[in-house]
Amino acid sequence: MERGLAANTLASYRRDLDRYLAALAARGVADLAEVTTGDVAAHLAALREGDGTHPPLSAASAARAVSAVRGLHRFAHAERLTATDVARDVAPPTPPRRLPRALSVAEVERLLAAARTVDGPLGLRDAALLEFLYGTGARISEATGAAVDDVDLAEGLVRLHGKGGRTRVVPVGGYAVAAVEAWLVRGRPALAARGRGTPALFLNGRGGPLTRQGAWGILRAAAARAGLGGGARAVSPHTLRHSYATHLLDGGADLRTVQELLGHASVTTTQVYTLVTVERLREVYAMSHPRAR
Repeated sequence: MERGLAANTLASYRRDLDRYLAALAARGVADLAEVTTGDVAAHLAALREGDGTHPPLSAASAARAVSAVRGLHRFAHAERLTATDVARDVAPPTPPRRLPRALSVAEVERLLAAARTVDGPLGLRDAALLEFLYGTGARISEATGAAVDDVDLAEGLVRLHGKGGRTRVVPVGGYAVAAVEAWLVRGRPALAARGRGTPALFLNGRGGPLTRQGAWGILRAAAARAGLGGGARAVSPHTLRHSYATHLLDGGADLRTVQELLGHASVTTTQVYTLVTVERLREVYAMSHPRAR
């Protein structure tokens, strides 16, 4: 809470710690002061192996769970509840570095066109949501958390409320401005009349605020209509964010500007997108240069 973490992050950490405390209880440990480094290491091993109740965790999920455990012991030691920080030397697993998947510009255009095939207010909302996601690079939680007053269509700007309580103002492209304006004028009033009144920019069919799960469903349906792959290649809200960043870099934007637009606290997080563009350059080279093979 002191770090201003998002509600979803807090919920994940709570689940991680509940599981950890249950594991300690199963080992007969009832007090944090009794925990040893071996107990923490054994818990990490159990996370990776899984059991009858829980499937094995990936390196990324196990790293998050161990981060929560390390935070608990660091706090307990700082508050003098324990003599030492027994989790300090238990290193979390290193997740494999995966390149984020980005759609091509043509695929994005197919996706956005598919969103416009739904009739009525819901179709206007779907088109506005997907244009908004791709036109601003917003996280799904930032889009569903946006209020009508956060959008300045005349100036082409939107205020996004990001992770850690950080707020940023980013430009909105002309296509997204037009789609959001159509939604606000011709779509939102009809849905808002079904609800109890909410400042949320995007609404569900009952007139309440659109949830993250609802936004996922909208995107999934549009991707299916556009013929964009499922399984490992399924399109997610973060796919649009990756595409936004990749296309900016491909178009000549500098890394520092993209960092600000994405709301990354560190430029290191943004640097993964430079790997995407390098891979794209490699593909183009292999297909185009007569001596590439």
